[in-house]
Amino acid sequence: MSGQMHGGDIYRNRGVLDFSVNSNPLGTPEPVIKAVRAAVSDIGCYPDIRCESLVRAISRFERVSEEEIICGNGAAELFFAAVQAVKPKRALLLAPSFSEYERALKTVNAHITYYPMLSERMFDPEESLLERITPETDMLFLCNPNNPTGRLFPKELLEGLLNRCRRYQVFLVLDECFIDFIREPEKIETAHRRGGYKNLLIIKAFTKLFAMPGLRLGYGISGNQELLRKMQDVLQPWNVSLLAQAGGVAALTDCGEYCVKDYLRETRKYVSEEREYLTAALSDMGFFVYPSKANYIFFSGKSGLYNEALKDGFLIRDCSGYRGLSSGYYRIAVRAREENERLAAWLRRKMRG
Repeated sequence: MSGQMHGGDIYRNRGVLDFSVNSNPLGTPEPVIKAVRAAVSDIGCYPDIRCESLVRAISRFERVSEEEIICGNGAAELFFAAVQAVKPKRALLLAPSFSEYERALKTVNAHITYYPMLSERMFDPEESLLERITPETDMLFLCNPNNPTGRLFPKELLEGLLNRCRRYQVFLVLDECFIDFIREPEKIETAHRRGGYKNLLIIKAFTKLFAMPGLRLGYGISGNQELLRKMQDVLQPWNVSLLAQAGGVAALTDCGEYCVKDYLRETRKYVSEEREYLTAALSDMGFFVYPSKANYIFFSGKSGLYNEALKDGFLIRDCSGYRGLSSGYYRIAVRAREENERLAAWLRRKMRG
């Protein structure tokens, strides 16, 4: 059996209310569903190997040139492609953070050092992180907001990390898969930096924002054409399915009553309100909640909560498998109000004993 640990295992946990996957609580946009249904009639054909329509749509959405975009079978595939392209000998990772960075680096036997983030510091990185980036470092992975904590990098620290990596020619892979859930992502996201930072690769995905994890669709943005070419060389041909391409184009295209900007605006407002509701509910019950800016909440409580929740029909994310975390840390998605209320009511009953 695989040692991979992720949320979303509804296939072995039928009928649960899944709080382990952080997808948009508004659900998949209707134009995406319609586009995928329509594309089914074309599955006798290969998908566009160049993803031209999809790249064009991403280019408009992100306001970057088409030459600066690479598409993948989910964000995870692009993490692996970046590692295969660069082949770093030494890499730096923060802990806790997304486990696929480590798995990707291990495929090239990179020597990995870890920067531990501490509970008493709210699992936030500090200025000392800058000193860990040296001329011997080949690659650094960052997740902003971080997974599983939902914490954002301070703007000044992120600026320092970008400059430090450029100074020492360290490839910085910046995972921004959750950045579009925050209130003003344009103040934080780094796509506009790509020209001045040739060592920067930004990874984003349709998975969470447009609630389409089953289609597996991610993309990278970089001003480094050589890096993108090397990544493309290690990707399999036709790595993005015909259905995923159709769904991605539809997600980014205004159609009828559907407007991408309105969808994003509504998403951010709804997620913010429901995150506040869940954070307050958990805090009132005595859980320690780490303030999140993403569409999920990270908290600590008693050990064994994952199994108790599963027994009663709730699938939450047990975070003890993350490097740097022990038993008693959990992550829950921000879902629809009625679902959030159901989970909160169950937790209250549990806390009362």
